[in-house]
Amino acid sequence: MTDKLRYVVALLAAGALTGCAAAGEVGPAAQATRSAQGAPAARTIPFDLLTHCGIDEARIGKTYFEASIPLSDGSGNPPRGWGNPTQHGTMTMTSGTEAVFTDDAGHEVHFRARPAANTFKHLCA
Repeated sequence: MTDKLRYVVALLAAGALTGCAAAGEVGPAAQATRSAQGAPAARTIPFDLLTHCGIDEARIGKTYFEASIPLSDGSGNPPRGWGNPTQHGTMTMTSGTEAVFTDDAGHEVHFRARPAANTFKHLCA
């Protein structure tokens, strides 16, 4: 990935953390922390992860992300222990291109941005 593309993706992700949001998107409740050097660190937001057809993708603001390791029950549903059609938790932007979903049940899913994506890879009915 070129430096220019990384910069654009980082700007999109940062901008996503400040705008209005629908369910599963970033909203104004985003919390930013700062490292000891004063540079922005990870940002954590409340997040409703769509799980109806398994855990594979997420939209954060206008950026589409894919799970590093997709999760399903083998029949296109979320695995046992996950909510359906959504799972409430938090999404932490660890960088401009990486995010981690966690919840009170102990689930953790790592996501990476899909540069230039403008829709989900799979549409779930």
